[in-house]
Formats: sequence, C-alpha cells, structure tokens
Amino acid sequence: MTQSRKVYLVGTGSGDPELLTVKALRLIQNANVVIYDRLVSEAILKLIPTGASRIYVGKISGKHSLPQDEINQLLLTLADTERTIVRLKGGDPFVFGRGSEEALLLSRNGIKFEIVPGITAASACTAYAGIPLTHRGLAHGVQIVTGHAQANQPLELDWSALADKNKTIVIYMGLANISLICNKLILAGLDDNTPAAAIQNGTTARQQSVLSTLSRLAVDTKNAMLQPPVIFVIGQVVSLANSLDWFEAEEIQDYCSSETGIISHG
Repeated sequence: MTQSRKVYLVGTGSGDPELLTVKALRLIQNANVVIYDRLVSEAILKLIPTGASRIYVGKISGKHSLPQDEINQLLLTLADTERTIVRLKGGDPFVFGRGSEEALLLSRNGIKFEIVPGITAASACTAYAGIPLTHRGLAHGVQIVTGHAQANQPLELDWSALADKNKTIVIYMGLANISLICNKLILAGLDDNTPAAAIQNGTTARQQSVLSTLSRLAVDTKNAMLQPPVIFVIGQVVSLANSLDWFEAEEIQDYCSSETGIISHG
C-alpha cells in the first residue's frame, strides 16, 4: 500500500531536552500522535502539544507495557490515518533502540518513514560525566556493546576483541550482567586496574557517576544502589573524569577514596 503520511522515528537523547536536535523539537511540537518509550524524559514529554495523543509503549526487564509485535501493529494502524505520527525513542533510534526493526516494518508495508538521529548515551552521558570517548595516548577507538542478552540466552560477546586496552568500551543495558562482564574481560586479558565508571540517568538532574576500576566496578555499582538506566564505561579515558567533570561541578560530593568515588548531580 502507499501512504501519504510519514512515521517519524525520533531519537530524544539521554534526557536533557536542550540536547534535542532542531528537527526533533519541531516534529514533537507538531505531532498529532506521539508513541514514546520509557527512556524518554519527562522534560521532553512536556514539549508535546496539549492536543496530541500520547501512547506509552515502554519496556523494562521482564515487563513490557506493550510487546514489540503489538507496537509494530500499532505503528501500522496509526500510519493509515491522516495524522502526523512521531515515534519517540531514548537515545538514537539506530543504537540499541530497535528503530531499524520498526523502520523495516514500515518499509515492507509501503509506509514512508524518516529517521531523526538523537545523541546516544555513549557520547551524551560520558560527556556529561567528564569522560572523553577517545583521547590521544589513552584511547584511539570505541567499542559499544549491549550487556543484555535475549530472553533465556547467554551473553555472547567477543571477549578477546573487546578486551583491547587501547579502546574505550561502552556497555548499554549491562546492569544485571556487570559482574559477569568484568570477569570475562579480566579473563580475556584486560588489566583489572583499568579505570571504569557507571553512569546513571546521564545528562539529567539525577545524574550519578561511580568511578571505579574493572575489578571493583560491579561491587561499587551495587553499593551505590544504581538503577536503570545505567551505562558502563571501561578504559583509560575514565581516569580523566575527576579533571573533566563539568556538569554542575559545584555539587560534586566525593564519598570514597580517590580511586573509587560517587559523584552526584542534582
């Protein structure tokens, strides 16, 4: 079938509404229907016009407000109406956001779509925590992986390739498996004293960072009682965090030693 309307798959970044692209803001403010995920911040949802319909389709581990196949059907149904449909996703739609799956669905059904990139957590949250992804002499590349396996499946990553001391590792959705991940990386040859960090609610007033080492990251994250959304950063660049942390720096509180600390913002 052909369709005169588009479905806009829009990345909203990690939560700070000022990090939205101009295009994303324009689409949100002109939407008739907004379908949004759990990680779309409340500050961004407030930008939706009063008359627009809002449909929540968020997911948390073990609990989906709407299964993905039902989200797919919802997109097809709404796309068949004369309304502007905006599908909001946290971060970037094409970085662990299943945006490509939804775009393929639309494409196969003859529905026009447009992808609006968002600033993904790997760059947004690290920047707000004072951790550069690359730095001359410390990291010449970045590896971004998911720490979450499909239901009832083991986490299968190329640990030997991942354990590269010259690259920064960023792990999405790894909170439940962080102990396993750290142990696997150490067994693969990465130094257990490699600087590491966990960042919760990055770019928002509730941002909290745990600075640690690879061998202690899981324990320190647990002790800090971090809750999703959390990303993990492993690599020598994390050593720059104390010097480069700029986000509301006057409110930094260092609760632990110089090697391991918790930084709270907000």
